Amino acid sequence: MNKNIVLVVDSASALPLDFINQENVIGAPIVCHFKGMDLEDDFGKTLDIKEFYQGLREGEMPTTSQINVFKFEEIFRPLAQENKSVIYIGLSSGLTGTVDSARRAALNIREEYPKADITIVDSLCASLGLGLLCYLAYEKIKEGKSKDEIISFVEDTKLKINHYFTVDDLNHLKRGGRISASAAAVGTLLNVKPVLHMDRQGKLAPLMKVRGRKKAIVTLAEKFIERTNKNEMQTIAIVHGDCLEDALHLEELCRENGNVEKCIINFEGPTVASHTGAGLVSLYFIAKERE
Repeated sequence: MNKNIVLVVDSASALPLDFINQENVIGAPIVCHFKGMDLEDDFGKTLDIKEFYQGLREGEMPTTSQINVFKFEEIFRPLAQENKSVIYIGLSSGLTGTVDSARRAALNIREEYPKADITIVDSLCASLGLGLLCYLAYEKIKEGKSKDEIISFVEDTKLKINHYFTVDDLNHLKRGGRISASAAAVGTLLNVKPVLHMDRQGKLAPLMKVRGRKKAIVTLAEKFIERTNKNEMQTIAIVHGDCLEDALHLEELCRENGNVEKCIINFEGPTVASHTGAGLVSLYFIAKERE
């Protein structure tokens, strides 16, 4: 392992706490405003995930705040003092200004410590798509790769990570402006489910509408089969909004019809679930490019 490199990962990555607790990994928590409180989404240490999803089902409409410059300075400063090489892979700039906050913080730290080695990467990814990119970057750290080699790998890989997802509750997408109020009302009435993806600008984009939850999940698997090389084994990632059975069914569909070597499954954390609601199912994998 290259022990001088530290990977900073924010809570939009949907990675499990076990990953964040590994050597040379630091978690950066996004703030979630939930039930009148400002709580750090610190990978499940503060906010119980089951309690959070129960709140969503009871009608809570949480919001989030991006990590500010001061918080990033708190993270980067001790690493600069220890002469660590820092890589922060942040949530897509197409969704938030978090990466910009990190860049400003890095500039401030360099004024204090001119030799500070901090690299900020705009992942153009989200959720476990971002998590998959961080996971692969950490594998390179464990292999002993240099920082330049790791950054090159991340930049080359990030737009190959495909994101596809569907939601069960359309009201959260309506609240975030992803779909209109009329589309949400009609979709709910007719049991129409949207399938969305992450485009090449790192923004969420509607892909299609299908009738029923079952068809939506099948469509996610079909995208994996359609877009991946049949001769290459894949590491895929699936995230769910407290609907593990649906996530396991999606894994089964992908394994039956594609080449899956490893599957990472986790809850969607409060950062993203605040905007997608309970019942989210999303699939992430590496292909030649995004749609």
